[in-house]
Amino acid sequence: MSVGSHDADRPGHPRTIRSFVLREGRITPAQQRAFDQHWGCFGLDYQGTLRDFDDLFGRSAPRVLEIGFGNGEALAWAAGDDPARDYMGIEVHRPGVGRLLNALAARDVRNVRIWNHDAVEVLQNEIADVALDEVRIWFPDPWPKKRHHKRRLIQPAFAELLATRVKPGGLLHLATDWRGYASHMQEVLAAQPGWRLRTGESGESKRPDWRIETRFERRGIDLGHPVTDLLYDRVSPSYDPGLLPP
Repeated sequence: MSVGSHDADRPGHPRTIRSFVLREGRITPAQQRAFDQHWGCFGLDYQGTLRDFDDLFGRSAPRVLEIGFGNGEALAWAAGDDPARDYMGIEVHRPGVGRLLNALAARDVRNVRIWNHDAVEVLQNEIADVALDEVRIWFPDPWPKKRHHKRRLIQPAFAELLATRVKPGGLLHLATDWRGYASHMQEVLAAQPGWRLRTGESGESKRPDWRIETRFERRGIDLGHPVTDLLYDRVSPSYDPGLLPP
């Protein structure tokens, strides 16, 4: 997936974190036609102002956001299989967005809206507090080299931002096929009082039914990379694990 993070360090300028390193790739004629024909139905142009999702979808329903949806295989399947909820996706890689647009149109899936933009800016400026019921971040760029770990998407500030956008009782679902990144994710989220790990439902080889195995994931498995799913419940900041009943 084309989601990691990017630090812009310039003399005299504050350090900022973005949710990706831009990788445009070569867009095919079919993918460009998808933008031309279907963006008006499914696409959201970044405006920097809060969205009214009830107005956008024409109803009030639970909302799921997938960040870094790649070629959109999982998002298209999930939305088509779960019409009672509204789905949103963010991806910066235009070829992947084009493929998803074609898939949504072919399947006549209408409960999806997508951004081709930076996820941090969308979360900060277009999604209101507690507007989401679930956030999915599946197979973000692991940036395996130690000197690049600061570019990983899952960082304390980002986890804190997500906690403001997900309703209490909501879900954050992370998945990775890099053990080191799975450990990093757990360390970051353990320090966030707004998130609580579902210990009985998280870990290696615990893919929940709602996450299909994609071609991207299968390539990692074939290379011997174990897949870890981490499910976090959005809890009150006053949550204290020491107060849980035995």
